[in-house]
Amino acid sequence: MSMIKLERNGKIIERSKADYEANKSRYDFRGFTIASDKPAKEKKVEPVAEQPKDQTVVEEDLSSEWVEDKPKEEPKKKAK
Repeated sequence: MSMIKLERNGKIIERSKADYEANKSRYDFRGFTIASDKPAKEKKVEPVAEQPKDQTVVEEDLSSEWVEDKPKEEPKKKAK
C-alpha cells in the first residue's frame, strides 16, 4: 500500500492513500494538507533600525491613565 503524508500545524502524520481518498473532505475540514518532501524556504528578515524613544515618565501621565469605574445604579422599583 502506498502511504501519504499529511501536515497540520507543523506536525506530520502518515495515512494510507486509500484512506485519504475515501476521507479527503474530513482531512481538508480539519486543516490537513499534503506534506511536501522539500523543506520550506525560510525567509530572511532584515532587522529594522529602531529609533530611540524618550523614556522620561511624568507622574501626571501615569495617574491620568487610570480611571476608577463606578458601579451602575440599579433603577428603583415603583411601589404599588
